[in-house]
Amino acid sequence: MDPRASLPSVDRLLADPTLEKILNEWSRKVVVTVLREEVEGARSAVAKGSAPPSAEEIVASCGRRFAALAAPRPLRVINATGVVIHTNLGRAPLSPEAVRATAAVAGSYSTLEYDLGPGKRGQRSKHVADLLGLIFPGKAALVVNNNAAAILLVLNTLALGKEVVISRGELIEIGGSFRIPEILSRSGASLHEVGTTNRTHARDYEAAIGADTGMVLKVWPSNYRVIGFTAEVPFEELATIGHARGVPVVADQGCGRLFRDSAGPDSEPSVEELLAAGADLVCFSGDKMLGGPQAGVIVGDAELVARCAKNPLTRALRPDKMTLAALATTCQAWMRNKAVPELPAARMLEMDGALLREQAESLAAKIRERFPELSVELLSGSSRVGGGAAPEEELPTWLVAFSSSSLGEEQITRRLREADPPVIVRTIERRVVLDPRTLLPGEAEELLEGLSTALA
Repeated sequence: MDPRASLPSVDRLLADPTLEKILNEWSRKVVVTVLREEVEGARSAVAKGSAPPSAEEIVASCGRRFAALAAPRPLRVINATGVVIHTNLGRAPLSPEAVRATAAVAGSYSTLEYDLGPGKRGQRSKHVADLLGLIFPGKAALVVNNNAAAILLVLNTLALGKEVVISRGELIEIGGSFRIPEILSRSGASLHEVGTTNRTHARDYEAAIGADTGMVLKVWPSNYRVIGFTAEVPFEELATIGHARGVPVVADQGCGRLFRDSAGPDSEPSVEELLAAGADLVCFSGDKMLGGPQAGVIVGDAELVARCAKNPLTRALRPDKMTLAALATTCQAWMRNKAVPELPAARMLEMDGALLREQAESLAAKIRERFPELSVELLSGSSRVGGGAAPEEELPTWLVAFSSSSLGEEQITRRLREADPPVIVRTIERRVVLDPRTLLPGEAEELLEGLSTALA
């Protein structure tokens, strides 16, 4: 007899009294779908030689799946890696003020597209554009849902059916297979590469710009650097070349560093510097060094920004009320000179060595006290900016490294990921390593609880 014939039917499983609570809480249609998947999974396992599970085992497995389905998505995690703008972990955490502003509009009606003065329809873009106009005097701004969207919109607006001149060394690919040549193609523009991978000169741009040129694009490498025998055109000179020929020059700055003296490494040019150097438009992310939500920001010449705003793509790429609320609050922090104390990412980037050592020593002492079986050590090390910014820059830090004689580092890191909330760490030389730079207030105690669960 085929052992698969002993598997219970879905109807029989639905009659199991232990499923009553699940059926009361979840749609019957969803429960049936999950049960069918469980039975089919069991059927495949039996066909490969596994023993047939009982009805009770299938129902228990179903219960575990619904428990997982009920969990928040995505999950909040504790970032102990030292990577400040961690793309996989959601990039920049919002400030408490931004969280409150987001919650306020998320759970109620708002003035998203309503002007209280005349009591008529308003423009959603003004909520942030007016603030950015004060941050960058004389410039206009437009917000879309991420920086890739910002670049796509600018290309489609200024260079549809035309050429975009770009250095061959800037045809980047970043995480998620985002490639500049493919974005160019999708925008309706065509690519005109100049120079070589490692060296591009002013004469290369001058020879390339012609009647078919829609714009010149400068892209800052997000996650790599070409070093050695290299050459590139200073941005101010590039802007002069483009303007002399009546062609707009656009900078994809990406990292969201607003000012020359903003938090973060000086290797990343600021939006302020690029505009001063002659950029007609600068595009950057809202959730990197800016410290806000995922968004793409376009800042620059008012006429060009207005053209982008009138592009039909703008409606498809526009941000929602929660993004605008968080971004407006983040911009206000920069305007009040409170970015470092209020914005977590800015504060982390500016932390000094003495404070980091103090926090690392405190964390190490608590681990030694609670877990005497661990071998704990304080190490000097480095954190990372992350988020595709400053790939060569290291931020000096102090690390807490520990190991166990009974558990390997892979077992501990896996168990930490299974904690509530999950704790994400890194390892060095078979030791688990914690970097206090990226711990938010109150998370050190939660980390210790997660470690207690992992070592149990």
